[in-house]
Amino acid sequence: MSSYIHNYLFMSDALVIIPTYNEKENIEAIIRATFNQKKAFHILIVDDNSPDGTSNIVETLINEFPNQLFLEKRLGKNGLGTAYIHGFKWAIEKKYDYIIEMDADFSHDPKDLIRLYNACHVENADFSVGSRYVNKKVNVVNWDMKRLLLSYFASKYVRIVTRIPIFDTTAGFVCWKRNVLETINIDKIKFVGYAFQIEMKFKAWKHKFIVKEVSVIFTDRTLGTSKMSGNIVYEALFGVIKMRLKGLPK
Repeated sequence: MSSYIHNYLFMSDALVIIPTYNEKENIEAIIRATFNQKKAFHILIVDDNSPDGTSNIVETLINEFPNQLFLEKRLGKNGLGTAYIHGFKWAIEKKYDYIIEMDADFSHDPKDLIRLYNACHVENADFSVGSRYVNKKVNVVNWDMKRLLLSYFASKYVRIVTRIPIFDTTAGFVCWKRNVLETINIDKIKFVGYAFQIEMKFKAWKHKFIVKEVSVIFTDRTLGTSKMSGNIVYEALFGVIKMRLKGLPK
């Protein structure tokens, strides 16, 4: 197949950003699963210098998926939020119309990518959220009760404090139209952990962008190590109060 025909067949208006740190057990499988969807998605891996060789696996796969799979390597482990902002800037520069956040560990099902995409592309939402808690339903698999309650009530707490009309405010499975990311001043995003997800949604809502929540099933990772820490939870809980009281620059 000539490079011209290959590029034409695999053109895409949507980019899936996957931040990674030590995801060698999952990375090849999540890339192949994403490319196996009926819609053509491109993938950008933002790797924070994983010592387990995650980026080496991606570099090998780039040879198999040229012009579909891309890799940005950062020098250190600088937080989920800064990884996504790095990816957002890359996507905006490349003029993708839809930019999707997704985890590497299959907690987000690649089969739901088209549903998030269609919520924006077909149903005209400005951003869509893969939600675990829509309409009081809890769609989480393999979490212990303590973590489930923490996540559920954290989202409820954020709704009460900020008055944002989103059930799953900490969700990390999100599709953004490019103009939303261009409107939000992503250089002024303050938080780097789960509060990053809250702040992004809060700013988009403050700009009066239309959101649609898409009910998804969240499955906890079976391979690799969770990146959740006490500092991340602290940032989310107390950062929200600061965000609500002080407001955020647009």
